[in-house]
Amino acid sequence: MTPTRRTRNPSDMARPPAMARTAPSPARALLRLLLALLVAITAVALTQPARAEIEVNVNRGDVQPLPIAVPGFGGTQGAEIAQVISANLQRSGLFRPLDPASFTERDLSAGVQPRFDSWKQINAQALVNGTVTVQGGQLKVDFRLWDVFAGQQLLGLQFTSSPENWRRVAHKISDAVYERLTGEKGYFDTRIVFVAESGSRTKPVKRLAIMDQDGANPSYLTSGDSIVMTPRFSATSQEITYMSLRPESSTIYLFNLETTRRESLGNFPGMVFAPRFSPDGGRVVFSVERGGNSDLFVMNLSSRTSTRLTSDPGIDTSGSFSPDGTKIAFTSDRSGQPQLYVMGSDGSNARRISGGGGLYTTPVWSPTGEFVAFTKQVGGEFHIGVMRPDGSDERLLTTSYLDEGPTWAPNGRVLMFSRETPGGPSRLWSVDVTGRILQPMPYPGAGSDPAWSPLLN
Repeated sequence: MTPTRRTRNPSDMARPPAMARTAPSPARALLRLLLALLVAITAVALTQPARAEIEVNVNRGDVQPLPIAVPGFGGTQGAEIAQVISANLQRSGLFRPLDPASFTERDLSAGVQPRFDSWKQINAQALVNGTVTVQGGQLKVDFRLWDVFAGQQLLGLQFTSSPENWRRVAHKISDAVYERLTGEKGYFDTRIVFVAESGSRTKPVKRLAIMDQDGANPSYLTSGDSIVMTPRFSATSQEITYMSLRPESSTIYLFNLETTRRESLGNFPGMVFAPRFSPDGGRVVFSVERGGNSDLFVMNLSSRTSTRLTSDPGIDTSGSFSPDGTKIAFTSDRSGQPQLYVMGSDGSNARRISGGGGLYTTPVWSPTGEFVAFTKQVGGEFHIGVMRPDGSDERLLTTSYLDEGPTWAPNGRVLMFSRETPGGPSRLWSVDVTGRILQPMPYPGAGSDPAWSPLLN
């Protein structure tokens, strides 16, 4: 039997009853892992990097992945650190890590210059090597990035942290290599908050969860006493806002990852949903549904005063601030069907920006301000797309049975979203802004509603 097509827009056009999901079962809070991530990591430049003879042009749609060699680092957990770096770079789609079985030079030390001829033979254009030591209870990782054919060192850094944070060190090295060779900030030392899904279709279990961007260290943040939806990160602190839905009401919460303290945004007449932080972390925009009409409100978190932004007879929801905080993109059906609009952050001068056929939902402004990402439904297909904030240059990056809910990496280069196949679970996927690099995320379980964190400190 062919599964029935479902039109799911949980944070946009669906009214609160349609958004209801089966409550998750209780989950243990794995907080020690989160606290470990807060340990400071310091980076010290060892040498002045030479001008790169090699680079990756991220703006070309036909870019060929750069062959790069990442042999195992010497010392404790050196092999594991190299494996994480290699996996990060490969997943970006811009690099092609070479098979370690082809390496002829082994036991490289960060303090010794490589034999470049041996790496030229396997066509390695870049090389990353390093050494790991543990002294006084501290993990120290020295690494070098080399331009093989020019015979130049491009980068040399040292990172120190506690030994249990070795994965974070690997992510920071990945970010440093990515930035040196592409000219753009990396996005590997980040986390994803999402709704983890398990159980059967008749008895689903859905929990608010958090993990590293590569799927490692997953843990659960909620007790399972209510339905949780649309988690969103603050760009300035370790804080999350999300919606909690109960049979009689809904609540928007703020959750501090450092203290694990949870507090309500306040009591509102009607149903509240689709919260999102302003870029400075000082405000939250959200929707309030009363009598079949949904409008956008914004709350100042210092004074806890709220202001109504829209008053159109229809459904206005899913507000997303521009990076400078002066504008808000949102979804509205005021024209008869869900479309994308942009207005001033005070609710002024609302104008429609989506012009193509189909239904547009879940807008989210890119961190660079260059694009607004969205979900689009055309007939029986769903897409993740991007357009300029003025509505021009619309591009559809994905096509599937059900793709929805995009979120941006902090460098504005990659999007994550959830994808559902007929009869299958919802999974987390990623795509770059060219649409060329499309792949499932390494998280092995089912998940939806992802939100990308800023780079960790």
